Amino acid sequence: MIGDNKVLIWTAAEVENGATPAEHLPYVREILAWAGRYLVSPNPELGRNGPVCPYAQPSLHKGLFHLASLTATNGETDVRDAIQSLRSWYERLSNRISPSDRELLTILLVLPQLDYQDSTALDELQREAKDEFVADGLMIGQFHPVCDQPGLWNEKFKALRAPVPLLAIRKLVVFDLPFLMDNAVHAESYFRRFAPDIPPRIRGQLVKRLAGNEKSLQTA
Repeated sequence: MIGDNKVLIWTAAEVENGATPAEHLPYVREILAWAGRYLVSPNPELGRNGPVCPYAQPSLHKGLFHLASLTATNGETDVRDAIQSLRSWYERLSNRISPSDRELLTILLVLPQLDYQDSTALDELQREAKDEFVADGLMIGQFHPVCDQPGLWNEKFKALRAPVPLLAIRKLVVFDLPFLMDNAVHAESYFRRFAPDIPPRIRGQLVKRLAGNEKSLQTA
């Protein structure tokens, strides 16, 4: 376990071995089981081949999958502080591993203190943090029991639903472009980082998106 006075972080192995304090164990263990069941598996409603999250299984296999929890639960201020602390811890952990493995480093911040029936607070926390995270080359995404965000490949598939509210942090990768195109700041951060090496498939997605926007403007 590592952490500070805002957040505690465990490896998946530590959670499996029960090395988590009792007040945190049920939630982090539930999310680890969900990740090992849902994120690593294909889903017929996903709209593409492969697992729901292509990075989860390699991350688990290499011991780079972590779970985190707040040390205090007094409200959204504590969550905001924990998110910023977690960003610093992610950088420290990243510096300890091989550069070739850094895109597999994952931390799930489990937030059982948030409302399970309304994702508004979690969505807002994710939006507030995303600008800084993307600028720093990181992705932060939200999962929630009632998250209504449509899937990228199938709008009817609610890919971001989890049994406990959580925020997921990982390295920004070149294939993340479709998740960033709705925000000019995020897209600018992406192109500044990846423009010289955009793969043909991603360039094709970009051209299609831009062409669609141009067509919409012409017919407006």
